[in-house]
Amino acid sequence: MHKYAFMVFHKEYDQFLSTLRDLGVVHIQEKQSVGDHTELQDMLNERKRVTAVMRHFKRLNSENGKVELAPARDIDKNQGFKLIEEIERLEEQKMQMQAVKQSLEKDIDYMTLWGDFSYTNIMHLKKAGFDVTFFSCPTSRYEPSWGEKYNAVLINNFQSVTYFITLTKEGTVIEIDAERPKMPDMGFSKLQLRFEQLKKDIQALDEKMIHLAASEYNTLDLLDRHLQNEFNRANVVVQTDLQASDKLMLLEGWTTEEHVPALEAALDKDGYFYQQLEIQENDRVPIKLKNSHFSKLYEPITRMFSLPKYTEYDPTPFLAPFFMLFFGLCFGDGGYGLLILLGCTLLKRKVDPTYKPYLTLFQYLGGMTVVVGILTGSFFGVSLIEVPAFQSIKGYFLNSDNLMTLSIVIGIIHIIYGKTVAAFQTTTQKGLKYAIAKFGWVFVIAALAIAFGLPMLNVHLSQTVIYLCYGVAAIGFLVAIFYNSPGKNVFFNFGAGLWNTYNMASGLLGDTLSYIRLFAIGLTGSILGGVFNQLADTMTEGLPGVARFIGMLLILLIGHSINFALCMISSLVHPIRLIFVEYYKNAEFEGGGRDYVPFKKA
Repeated sequence: MHKYAFMVFHKEYDQFLSTLRDLGVVHIQEKQSVGDHTELQDMLNERKRVTAVMRHFKRLNSENGKVELAPARDIDKNQGFKLIEEIERLEEQKMQMQAVKQSLEKDIDYMTLWGDFSYTNIMHLKKAGFDVTFFSCPTSRYEPSWGEKYNAVLINNFQSVTYFITLTKEGTVIEIDAERPKMPDMGFSKLQLRFEQLKKDIQALDEKMIHLAASEYNTLDLLDRHLQNEFNRANVVVQTDLQASDKLMLLEGWTTEEHVPALEAALDKDGYFYQQLEIQENDRVPIKLKNSHFSKLYEPITRMFSLPKYTEYDPTPFLAPFFMLFFGLCFGDGGYGLLILLGCTLLKRKVDPTYKPYLTLFQYLGGMTVVVGILTGSFFGVSLIEVPAFQSIKGYFLNSDNLMTLSIVIGIIHIIYGKTVAAFQTTTQKGLKYAIAKFGWVFVIAALAIAFGLPMLNVHLSQTVIYLCYGVAAIGFLVAIFYNSPGKNVFFNFGAGLWNTYNMASGLLGDTLSYIRLFAIGLTGSILGGVFNQLADTMTEGLPGVARFIGMLLILLIGHSINFALCMISSLVHPIRLIFVEYYKNAEFEGGGRDYVPFKKA
């Protein structure tokens, strides 16, 4: 990245910003927070209103299949928000109608208990001097004497509740131990008519909204881009320093090396003053990740945690192969891997290009799962070791003991790998002398792992090689103890070295044991798949041919679907955990970088 300062006369500043925006290569240095400016907050709120309507329209268009969207109308801001207000009014109207509909449904359900009657007749009785009163009470508390005393008429019995009315002369005091329910303001027939009319009104409103979604979506999209451009420009003005009694405008920004010639040529052509500045230690330099086609697929994983600082290595290419390996080990079944590989391959032909990189990523992950499944002899829960056709090569399959050992070996390699990356990163950031102690620890761990680990794996080493490993470990340890803080005295280095030794010894054990989860999770998925296979066989044993086939198929589909979902979750979560916790700690990854977002037209 290159840092620039631009000094422009205030009358030329608008034209300068237009030039800068058209170039679209300068990331503006933010000196003030957006949250501190009411105007910028209002602009963000306006965009939120537009994007909320656009999300709603997008959902409506997707629900209605292939909808032909009308071309965008280039409307101004006032026209745009009149349209937004109209849509919001329709949405509010629909919410109110839905609330009334729910209330009517409750009233209709309740009125079915009382039957269809006319409130007009009740008013006629009222004018004649009679009161009709509605009651409900538990059936066990209903007294037949109420019929003689208050002319009580039984209407309905439902779920141990009795519903009845009384017909009394006006002014009669009714002493009945029963509840007087609040009745709807219209009869059953009128409620139904109103309900049906309301459904038609809601349907008409929905049809209007569907029409608006197709005819105005692109218009709102264009409006949103105008608002985004307006906000970006206003934000640049906020980040501008005023100099020389507000006559000169000072702006700072960043651009990538490949854009430097075009930027300087455009500014020289229009006669704007600029100066390239040195990057200071406390500058928050924006980050633009540059990776190969393969590593780029794993950038979403890097972004889940944090972008690297400008002075740090991009962890993406370092974590990519290990994440793929960890995923395959956790899934551990070749059949499931083949399912992922084939499914993603077919979906790539139909999905939006935006999602194709994710499917490509899962193609790699599925392929690695197939490889691991072949090595471990697991295919849809079937242990290939027990299949007669594979008896001649069963010795080549990895058993559970091999997998556990392999997981620990991979863990040690991953830890050494992380510490090596940290040492090289320190060399780049500060210089070799500050990284010597870190390289020392790398040699200590690697040498001891070879000297003690390989014999445990039945790899016999000559005594000369073992002594050589001890010598390398001893030299590395002395360097790590006495040269961990260049420029400090020997006693300070020795004390710091002892503390680092304690942390290294205790941390290494816990970090290494964390990798056993690769073995445990992969083994669990394979075993559970085998359990469902066994259930399908034993539970349908007594059924006739076709029925048994259908029963087995249902059990296998349901069981393996559950197992596949569980394996997918664990195979994503635990590798990410090993990367973010174990690798990032040993690689001394700090993060906290921010993305390179140049000022340009939306």
